[in-house]
Amino acid sequence: MSPDIVIVGAGPAGLCLARALSGHGLSIVVLERQAEQALAEPAFDGREIALTHGSQALLERLGLWARLPTDDIAVLRDAQVFNGPSLFALKIRAEQAGAERLGHLVANQAIRRAAYQAVRECADVQLLCETGVRAIHPQANALQLVLQDGQVLQPRLLVAADSRFSETRRQLGIGAQLKDFGKSMLVCRMQHEQDHQQVAWEWFGYGQTLALLPLNGRQSSVVLTLPPREIERLQQLDDARFAREMEQRFERRLGAMQLVSSRHAYPLVGAYARRMVGTRCALIGDAAVGMHPVTAHGFNFGLGSVQRLSEQLLTAWREGQDIGAAEPLARYERQQRLATWPLYQATNLLVELYTNDRLPMRLLRGAGLRVAQGLLPLKRGIAQHLTARG
Repeated sequence: MSPDIVIVGAGPAGLCLARALSGHGLSIVVLERQAEQALAEPAFDGREIALTHGSQALLERLGLWARLPTDDIAVLRDAQVFNGPSLFALKIRAEQAGAERLGHLVANQAIRRAAYQAVRECADVQLLCETGVRAIHPQANALQLVLQDGQVLQPRLLVAADSRFSETRRQLGIGAQLKDFGKSMLVCRMQHEQDHQQVAWEWFGYGQTLALLPLNGRQSSVVLTLPPREIERLQQLDDARFAREMEQRFERRLGAMQLVSSRHAYPLVGAYARRMVGTRCALIGDAAVGMHPVTAHGFNFGLGSVQRLSEQLLTAWREGQDIGAAEPLARYERQQRLATWPLYQATNLLVELYTNDRLPMRLLRGAGLRVAQGLLPLKRGIAQHLTARG
């Protein structure tokens, strides 16, 4: 089989790229290790995705937004950042950018389902499930892929979209800068007594980091970052004891709390590929850039990589160029690095600063937030970045 493009990984980034490239005369194959039923009816995984206005616009163009149930979309109006026990908060308001909201929150489960549904309607996209790539052999005008089930594919372009721990990236000989933060993240949904007012919280406590992502009603996605052993202990508590401990960790600022979902834990590891492209190959999504979740930009970066790569490939295709040639891939890499490298580094520095609990750093953390609160141009710039349509 000789498709034009093979995408490894049927997560949201891989499926959105397939959808973006569909309808232009290209033949596309998407490879996925999971069974197709897991894509059609993805399980709840605890993750809620903060979508910027630009990401929403892309999902609208790809036909995903209209497939999201209204109940799965929550308004993210404003955001605030706390440090330690202080009630003082750095506040980022949508009105600072002349907008009604910073963005929306949507369950990862709902986005995955919508992406699958959109791709299943594309006659030029073939989905091969329960298989992966066993070997990759470069050839003159294509790559030869030997799949786990013995099939051989010869695409002109291979795209890795199989997570920040991408096996495909390794098979292509592309390294990555991995940053293990030594912590785990626990996510779940909780009901609480006090209204969140559609405001997200990022709370850098001493010895822990808490985030609250406002959902519909008096429910929120709660994100707790702790050493792995502490997360394991919390996972073992019954629902009632877990809720009482979360009330204490939030210092009862939300009143009484109740667990209303399953709990899920993930290791906190950042990743930045040393190269975004290679000979007839490119990386997108977390395979290219895997972010710490503190700035909520990981999924938005993934969608940005989809938009940038699809634009370069379709431009080359319309102009009669080889879609696997070095020039369009190099342009994609330059754009992707420019859009992601500064914020990736800034995020890692932010995490290092606001999780360092030594006394001098505690003082610096608090002072930093108060200075930032007084810098209206900075806050307006952040709000405008989130609310830009692309």
